[in-house]
Amino acid sequence: MRKVTIIGAGFVGSTIAYSLIMEDNLEEIALIDIDHELVEAEVMDLQHSVPFRGNTKVKNGSYKDVRDSKIAIITCGASQKEGDTRLDLTTKNLQIVSEVAEKIFSENPEVILLIITNPVDILTHYIGEMYPDKKDRIIGSGTILDSARFRSLLSQRLQVSPQSIHAYIVGEHGDSELPLWSTATIGNVSLEDFSDLTENEKEEIFQEAKNAAYSIIKGKSATYYAISAGAGQITESILFNKRRVLPVSHDPKGRCGVEGISLSLPVVIGENGIEKRFDLKISKEERARLKYSADKLKKAYKKID
Repeated sequence: MRKVTIIGAGFVGSTIAYSLIMEDNLEEIALIDIDHELVEAEVMDLQHSVPFRGNTKVKNGSYKDVRDSKIAIITCGASQKEGDTRLDLTTKNLQIVSEVAEKIFSENPEVILLIITNPVDILTHYIGEMYPDKKDRIIGSGTILDSARFRSLLSQRLQVSPQSIHAYIVGEHGDSELPLWSTATIGNVSLEDFSDLTENEKEEIFQEAKNAAYSIIKGKSATYYAISAGAGQITESILFNKRRVLPVSHDPKGRCGVEGISLSLPVVIGENGIEKRFDLKISKEERARLKYSADKLKKAYKKID
């Protein structure tokens, strides 16, 4: 059955549900939240959108719905406020997400778990340590959103469709993330050969992509549209075994010199979750910045360990 259960009916969870309805790829979506009045209202509103697009069943769910779900998506927890970094949310969200993950895997040990809640890298690693045999089925949304922002900004600057731009932001989904300029291509042409961007211009683009969440949160308190689209792409890749290459948070298992923590690097995503890890030929400076990002996350993880 093409079914997804979403835990958390706030801005992000409900918008992911809406995005999935608009994709019209699912038979059923179950939405769970401890705020019963909220989830009932969201489910009703979402049901009313279905006649405009397909025939997805939307229901006020329970953890029993995970039993026949291919994917469970965790969005619940404290949200990032103005002035917060994502790592500031660790204490608030660790207990919530770990308890939710226990309930999910007790109902369906084979489900693929997609974690959206921040700090996504810390939470992804913690749940992976709880269930080491399921690490390839535990995926954090990671820098899929940062990379989309990066491509969007490059698209505007270079006047090229973002679908033709292959460029990643990797590492922490947070302040220590980094752009992989050395692997960026436009079509099949390296960015260096395609454009005459200066180092200052590159840095401006990266900083705007990295800090976009702070600007959005300042303006409207939360980000939810773009991450919902990203979650939809991950979901579709799993449901239909599309085997897309996506920058998601996971345990790299030594790839690019990173081990002992989860962070984002491109992987192949398919019906079993993470289907393939592969090494990247990145510059010496990028490898050093990736190590710094990993070390920062390790330091944060030790505080909760």
